[in-house]
Amino acid sequence: MTTWSASADRDGCEWGNTFRMKRAFVFPGQGSQMVGMGSALAAAFAPARRLFEEVDEALSQNLSRLMFEGPDEDLTLTENAQPALMAASLAVIRVLETEGGLTLARDVAFVAGHSLGEYSALAAARAVTVGDAARLLKVRGQAMQRAVPVGEGAMAALLGLDVERANAVAAEAAHDEIDPDEVCTVANDNAPGQVVVSGHHRAVERAITIARARGARRAITLPVSAPFHSPLMAPAAEVMKKALGQVALCPPVVPLVANVSATATRDPSRIKCGLVQQVTAMVRWRESILFLKAAGVEEVFEIGAGRVLAGLVKRVDPNISARSIGMPADVEAVMKGF
Repeated sequence: MTTWSASADRDGCEWGNTFRMKRAFVFPGQGSQMVGMGSALAAAFAPARRLFEEVDEALSQNLSRLMFEGPDEDLTLTENAQPALMAASLAVIRVLETEGGLTLARDVAFVAGHSLGEYSALAAARAVTVGDAARLLKVRGQAMQRAVPVGEGAMAALLGLDVERANAVAAEAAHDEIDPDEVCTVANDNAPGQVVVSGHHRAVERAITIARARGARRAITLPVSAPFHSPLMAPAAEVMKKALGQVALCPPVVPLVANVSATATRDPSRIKCGLVQQVTAMVRWRESILFLKAAGVEEVFEIGAGRVLAGLVKRVDPNISARSIGMPADVEAVMKGF
């Protein structure tokens, strides 16, 4: 097992004495939701049921019923999908802790989350309460949806281009002679050859055409309702700055690898700043996984719904072990290792 010497982040926040770095927990973002998520876990484990009840109570909403039964069109609404994905992830954590003997500070070196998954990661690491995380994500989802009128924004996946080439495509698409002030920017650097751009609908359509001409294997519009992680989300960032200012944030029990910096921190002020910035900034997921690798992480566990992040981890570095934990069989298998 790789060792990791004591060090500090830029604000002097010590990570502790010598760690034996091996395992990281990562938490999925929007797009991983599906009707039925969490239902098998709730049926199998009482701690998971209590977690879902806790989230329902915090939101004054029967979110768990929506998660378990749908309809899909309501679950995929941003204001529902974001707290729902957090609940699915935290239910897994709750079972691992109460029935599997998991102690995050002892058993996990780092946490990270893709976009909204950062809130899941912070709740798992005791930096924020489950109730506060759920309420923040409800506000975040509503603010992101309202920031840009429906139909004005879009996102597209550019497959087969690295982030440097995707940046060049986005820059060209944003400076059209007819629409010189439109926005198109890289929103997600997910893995080698898997980059997402975001911005005004027409600019994103131009980016698709340019990317195909420049050798992209595929360039396709994504089924999302807003241009997330672009400057067009600035109104939502202001909402989140205010909302986060009203919530107590403690140092997480293990360092968070933040989307905006792709480095680790336990400093609450830096974390809050990053959560505001990530609304408009690029998700640096590929770099985050490279950071984990350099820090000695050998195993990455995707906690919650779907298997997207485990696949991305393997694309970034096939030598890192990556697996998803979301169903009862997954939970029971991994509990033997803690």
